[in-house]
Amino acid sequence: MEKNGKKCGHCQASIIGRADKRFCSSQCRTGFANAHRLSDQGELLIKEVNMVLRHNRQLLKKASPHGKTTVRRQVLELAGFNFRYFTHVYRTKQGNTYHFCYDYGYLLLPQEDKVLIVNWQQYMQPQENI
Repeated sequence: MEKNGKKCGHCQASIIGRADKRFCSSQCRTGFANAHRLSDQGELLIKEVNMVLRHNRQLLKKASPHGKTTVRRQVLELAGFNFRYFTHVYRTKQGNTYHFCYDYGYLLLPQEDKVLIVNWQQYMQPQENI
């Protein structure tokens, strides 16, 4: 194919191929999209929050691989757990509030600064009012 005199939108290399082609390769197309997306401050905030949520979930999963587990709050804090970030809340009929990071949740226990870690269960689904 002949050169059409156009330059790649990402690396500025000459483009060979179709007349409407904007990038010289798939790598440049992806690199341009990533750079454009990350230039938006809102997108950066979303990325940072998602990183914290994923980290919190990993810590909960590691602390409770088999279901219910009780650990000291300090153990999670020392590992870098951030209690300010969670995806959703589940409130029991008894008034307990579980904070979830995706499918792993925790309940702050009043005695001795302990945390009860649980896995998401099917019965925790919100009931629809018909």
